Amino acid sequence: MIVGDLLALDELHIEVAWATPDLLGREVTGVTSTDLQDPARYLRPGEVVLTGLVWWRPEDTRPAPRLATALRFANALRSAEAAALLAGEGTHGTVPPELAEACRRHGVPLLSVPSGTSFRAVTDRIYLRLWGDLQAGAEGRAGLPAEVRRTLTSMLGADAPLDGLLRRAVADLGVPDCSLLTGAGRVLASSADARPVPPRTPGRPRTPATVAAPARLPVPTLVPAPAPAPIQVGPPGTTPFDGWLLQPHTEPGPAAATMLHGLAELLAPLAERARATAAAQRQAGTRLLELLAAGADPEADHALSLAGLPPRLPLTPVAARFGSAVGSAAGSAAATAPGTATPPGPADPSGAWAAAALAEALHPTAAPFVAAPDGRGGAVALVALPEDAVAAALDLTLPRLDERAGPAGPRAQAGPGGPAAGVGPTVPPTAADLRPALVQARYALDARPPGAVGRWASTASLADLLRGIPPEVTAAFHQRLLAPLVDHDRHNTVSLVATLDAFLRHNASWSRTAEALHVHVNTVHYRVKRIEELTGRSLLRLDDRLDLRTALLCAPATLLRAPAAPEAPIAAKGRARRAG
Repeated sequence: MIVGDLLALDELHIEVAWATPDLLGREVTGVTSTDLQDPARYLRPGEVVLTGLVWWRPEDTRPAPRLATALRFANALRSAEAAALLAGEGTHGTVPPELAEACRRHGVPLLSVPSGTSFRAVTDRIYLRLWGDLQAGAEGRAGLPAEVRRTLTSMLGADAPLDGLLRRAVADLGVPDCSLLTGAGRVLASSADARPVPPRTPGRPRTPATVAAPARLPVPTLVPAPAPAPIQVGPPGTTPFDGWLLQPHTEPGPAAATMLHGLAELLAPLAERARATAAAQRQAGTRLLELLAAGADPEADHALSLAGLPPRLPLTPVAARFGSAVGSAAGSAAATAPGTATPPGPADPSGAWAAAALAEALHPTAAPFVAAPDGRGGAVALVALPEDAVAAALDLTLPRLDERAGPAGPRAQAGPGGPAAGVGPTVPPTAADLRPALVQARYALDARPPGAVGRWASTASLADLLRGIPPEVTAAFHQRLLAPLVDHDRHNTVSLVATLDAFLRHNASWSRTAEALHVHVNTVHYRVKRIEELTGRSLLRLDDRLDLRTALLCAPATLLRAPAAPEAPIAAKGRARRAG
């Protein structure tokens, strides 16, 4: 396939923005979607680069800075030996003339993709054409017998189910049963019903398995034999979740290993198509989020259809946090696992890692979704599934994702507690409904209980609401209202903070507060009066009670200490002196 063939692809309406006849004759090897300003390290020679031009900022009215930005982008493509640039017109309405000039200077053919054409459609059509080229040149390739290669290639070109293709390959080649896995261990297809032994994650020892034994006899511990080494399918992707592995279920002999490597080579274009499709979906999701944030509702409603979401089905928003990037130490660990990409250094400007991780967590739902970076180091998604089902799925998949990703995985990035997610309400698929629902999903993420998936539906109390407020804000609020009480408690044996907490928890009942604190009612009256003097608030007023209760909920739990021992029932006057 050559670049010029893109102009003849049915119903895509791709046009030339700038190119020469010889440049249109360049060979195409694949597709990559990106909106990085410098994507060179993620590209391979011969790839067509799809960009939605999200990185292009036309606000600067000076031509020179705009041209310099375009020149940097075009130079990155030239240095990576990209075959061509396909620029989407959906973001800015047209291809910027500065970009055309930059491509002319660097000799990069520039084609335009109209706003009504989704990047996924472009990706699928290119790979269908590449399948045809692969089938035409299948004869004489090493690794697989020619007849088997023709059969399997024909099945791939017809989009046959991968389970059936693997079963056919195992039967025709006489190799062990095998499975296709993602880099995170999710099974894509298998030639057998038995679940394969997942490849070992570097740095994580296997958990010994136990077998049943009669009572009173020691239970023997069996350590499973190491799983056969997985075979990488295609080049690694840009995230640990893009790579595919061909995992034999049992150790293959030398001849079978050669056959399996040939099968992995045959499947490589399919893995590349999946990677490019996922990147195109992230692009569509990024554009959709920008339009929602900008309040461009008509354009956002149109972007929903381009993102591949089913029309008229309600959607549930999800916000997730995996950390803003994969550090260099994590990257070195990940690089030791076959089929995984070396993570993008100490910074991930595209946010692809977080979006790919969230997509991996949502794939087991089998529901349509779109996931994209949120611009804050995390990711968001819209899922065509009810809120309860989404939350239940994430409760299962996030811990598994954390375990399978190993030292390079989400836990290393998110800190203690591992990856986290918040689920918003299920709403109609309109921009006006999705915008507030996304805000609620992000709040549910921040307000989630420790070790749980946060749900907006569970935000039903003041304490739940306060968990979503940044701790710097709650700490400042606590300090502002309760600093005099905290200072008093530092220099006295009686805690006015604990007294205030007991008084409000017992609905301002003097007698029940006295009983809880093991003091006389008169002591409670005295302490409450002292609290009012120090805070300048009246506990007879509902608003003041609410403010002080909120300040208590914002306080560290260690401040709400009870007396070390019950106070003796002595005269109120004596107790009053101690309370002062």
